Amino acid sequence: MNLIHLVLREICHRKLNFSLGAVSVSLAVACLVAELAILQKHDARTEQIVSAKEAATREQMAKLEDDYRKVMLKMGFNVLILPKDQNLGDLYADDFGSKFMPEEYAARLAKSRVATINHVLPSLQQKVKWPEFERTVLLMGVRGEVYIQSAQQKPLLDAVTPGTMILGHELARTLNLKAGEKTKFMGREFAVAKVNSERGNKDDITVWISLSEAQELLGKPGLINGILALDCTCDTLNRLGRIRPEIASILPDTQVIEYASQALTRAEARQRAAIEAQASIRREKEGRDKLRAEREALAAVLVPVVILGSSVWIGLLALANVRERRGEIGILRAIGLRTPQLLFIVLAKAGIIGFCGAGAGYVAGRTIGALWHETPDSSPLGIPFMDLRLFALILAAASLVALLASWLPAVHAAQQDPAVALREE
Repeated sequence: MNLIHLVLREICHRKLNFSLGAVSVSLAVACLVAELAILQKHDARTEQIVSAKEAATREQMAKLEDDYRKVMLKMGFNVLILPKDQNLGDLYADDFGSKFMPEEYAARLAKSRVATINHVLPSLQQKVKWPEFERTVLLMGVRGEVYIQSAQQKPLLDAVTPGTMILGHELARTLNLKAGEKTKFMGREFAVAKVNSERGNKDDITVWISLSEAQELLGKPGLINGILALDCTCDTLNRLGRIRPEIASILPDTQVIEYASQALTRAEARQRAAIEAQASIRREKEGRDKLRAEREALAAVLVPVVILGSSVWIGLLALANVRERRGEIGILRAIGLRTPQLLFIVLAKAGIIGFCGAGAGYVAGRTIGALWHETPDSSPLGIPFMDLRLFALILAAASLVALLASWLPAVHAAQQDPAVALREE
């Protein structure tokens, strides 16, 4: 006697019983698979949102960096390199340095291509008497910038053409000098090339001339007393901790000071922007994690309830099937079927119910997950429809649950006395 043939004939004969069992398994599996697919899509959407926010943050920070760079260019130089023996107290008191270093230092610094600064400008500054007007002024001798990078950039301070001068606003106003006029300075004739706008600092009483002419007038050929530079980094508040070692390795007999009010503003603003951007990403991720936890909590209650309900339903269907077949089971026992064979007949049907129901439930659950929209206006994310590992696990688990649910009815059927069963029938 072919037991498999008996099981298949039983399924074909009692289609409703089989269908009800398979549907209950399908509902449980569909619920589980759909929830897993929704959580998978949620994780993918979270990664997509966070990645998009990180990309937007990088773009925003790059734009912010460029904006701050432009602002810093307008604010001017923020680093001053001085001779090592220059007393800073004297520098602040007199507005100029009394110690000197070779002009060649600027070229040496530029050739080294130091990574943290740009826009190197050698200068010679000193407080002098403008004898023609009997006025004390700050004389600043400058030349064209020496560029750190290979590609030249727009200079922060334009070079002064020999034979010309640039005047501070207050100086030009009090001396009644205008752009285009000629005047004498320390015995030499200069043309006023430009009058700067009012700046509210010592620049308003400064005279700018070419470096070579300033060196001649002051008797300091080939010497300077300062190198102005622009620190272009803004990712840390402790820039001097990085700049000083770099410059010390190139110009060991110098010292570096920083115009902190300018440099710190840039670094602090960028750091605040970076912190806020990271906080925005963190808040988004925390919100998504909270939503996922809520969905997991719902699934933790719903899925077990559905699986338990399906198991009870399968057990009841198996019990009803066993009672309905009492006469048939009695005949099978009478013709010699042993207990293991009867167990096999009942449990095989349950296993097939679990297997077929799991397959249909997987397809239904995965379809629901594929069509799921997180929000009405969101597009569904694509996820792999067939996950072989999950599919195999679902088939095995559903079949096992169906077998366990049908175990007691199967044992009850196998233990029936055939005489009693046939007599009652």
